[in-house]
Amino acid sequence: MSKRCDITNVKPMVGNNVSHAVNKTKRKFFPNLQNTSFFSEILGKKIRLKVTSKGIKTVEKNGGIDNYLLGLKN
Repeated sequence: MSKRCDITNVKPMVGNNVSHAVNKTKRKFFPNLQNTSFFSEILGKKIRLKVTSKGIKTVEKNGGIDNYLLGLKN
């Protein structure tokens, strides 16, 4: 199972846990992924995607998944 956003391609970042004694151990920062479905008026059905909360806000700001995808450069 991929921990990557389907819209923004955000993936987990790597960092350190730092204790009070300043011991450092590796850890991962996972993105806030949500399983959502967007209704496509062009296709006439729902599209299920795994998207970050920022990606959901971006799609809603552009007026839906169709307008978002048509507005992309590539």
